[in-house]
Amino acid sequence: QVQLVESGGGLVQPGGSLRLSCAASGRIFRIYTMGWYRQAPGNQRELVATITSGGSTNYADSVKGRFTISRDNAKNTVYLQMNSSKPEDTAVYYCNAEIRHWSFSSSLSIYWGQGTQVTVSS
Repeated sequence: QVQLVESGGGLVQPGGSLRLSCAASGRIFRIYTMGWYRQAPGNQRELVATITSGGSTNYADSVKGRFTISRDNAKNTVYLQMNSSKPEDTAVYYCNAEIRHWSFSSSLSIYWGQGTQVTVSS
């Protein structure tokens, strides 16, 4: 019913910048919290950042001051601006969204994107 499509991943040098995008499409009445998570090989998936529909943000300590999450509600899109990248930021990055499908139902569904690889290396 809903698809999340990520883009913008790739190879970046240490200290460099990258911008990830994630667009939601399908049967959407309203999107609540959107977020970015990442999973490095051998590790569990971890929170990177979240943003509510009102614009309140939350960041993992490891990315505070370097990454910025933002969203365009008109485009159903969330972004992650990655600055001052470090090798330990290397991972598959997934976007996530809480979606309400119908105006007559308050139930929410959680959706995940397919993931985009980010590699920080010289």
